[in-house]
Amino acid sequence: MEHPLTVGTDGSASALRSLDWAVDEAARRGLPLRIVHASRWERYEGTAPQGPERPGEQVLAENIVASAVEHARGRHADLTISAEVLADDPVTALLNEGLHATALVLGSRGRGEVAGLLLGSVGLAVAARARCPVIVVRGDEAALAGTHERVLLGVTDPADDLPAVRFAFRTAEARGCTLEAVCAWHRPAHEPPDAPPLPADARRYHEQQAAEVLADALTEAAGEHAMVRVHRALVEGPAHKVLVHRAAAADLLVVGAQRRHGHFGLRPGRVAHTALCHAACPVAVVPRHA
Repeated sequence: MEHPLTVGTDGSASALRSLDWAVDEAARRGLPLRIVHASRWERYEGTAPQGPERPGEQVLAENIVASAVEHARGRHADLTISAEVLADDPVTALLNEGLHATALVLGSRGRGEVAGLLLGSVGLAVAARARCPVIVVRGDEAALAGTHERVLLGVTDPADDLPAVRFAFRTAEARGCTLEAVCAWHRPAHEPPDAPPLPADARRYHEQQAAEVLADALTEAAGEHAMVRVHRALVEGPAHKVLVHRAAAADLLVVGAQRRHGHFGLRPGRVAHTALCHAACPVAVVPRHA
């Protein structure tokens, strides 16, 4: 049996949108759905007393999960659903769940997140560290409803992006939609001293290099998913800006996690970070080893 599509919930409006998205995606791909809620009530309340009285935090956590299960069954009655309250902090709980999940689905902001934040701290931390794809559900109603009928894939490196490429092809195939594969390119301000002499048309040279990167990245997966319609695009400009712009006409943006250490710990890379904060559609961040 395949690993489930696992969705984290905390009872917030953002979590409800991510639950709806996860239910639809699990049904579309024939996957079981697992609903989890992280609560550390045991650490604060101690062992539950023997009797009718139960700690308030325990009751709240159980109600959040029960409500999510009921909502999911109402949206798709035939879906195989499991659910659990996890006695841990949200980031740790979700990272552990990701070891046995096809993908993790999260809302863009949870309960208690500051309204001005572009992305909740849990989503950013999980996307930076998870060992499976992480999908942060965000964007406008058209993207959430899948009306664009387009999966957008950002490609930067054929070897490192292969897991993201495969994920994007599988998703486009399950949705029966077009896969738009984009490779952004730019002309360096200064060529390295040891670089070979460029032809007279330097712009054409760099564009051709990007075309080769895109071809190398897509060849294997395109052969495995011959029914997927693929549109290839070479776009001049910074990758993070190009992808966010084109995400306005997509139902899902798929990028690889180019993880980097920064001042605040591990980060998913500039392209993924920008997409997670600004894209007008759900964003899937796929690690290299997924």
